[in-house]
Amino acid sequence: MSGWLVILLMWAVTYPVRLLGLSLGRLDLPPFWLAFLKFVPVSVFAALVMPDVLGSPEWPRRLVAAGVGGALMWRTRNLGLGILGGFAAYWAARLLGV
Repeated sequence: MSGWLVILLMWAVTYPVRLLGLSLGRLDLPPFWLAFLKFVPVSVFAALVMPDVLGSPEWPRRLVAAGVGGALMWRTRNLGLGILGGFAAYWAARLLGV
């Protein structure tokens, strides 16, 4: 299969989906769909982070860091504090040999 055909097929699959997503900004959605779409970024973030945390050979350290970072974000509602706390927990676990 040629490279141009692959690019054309990828465009044919991707473009309509993105166009549909962009056109939703002008619609008045029912409250159910608004509530449903509110949780999409959280679920996408979890789908991106969890394989990297649990699929690593150093998964115990990463799991501790993810737990500390998540707890900090949950309690303080501060993303920066959660990220810094997660990194601090990771490096502390690494220094302690966990």
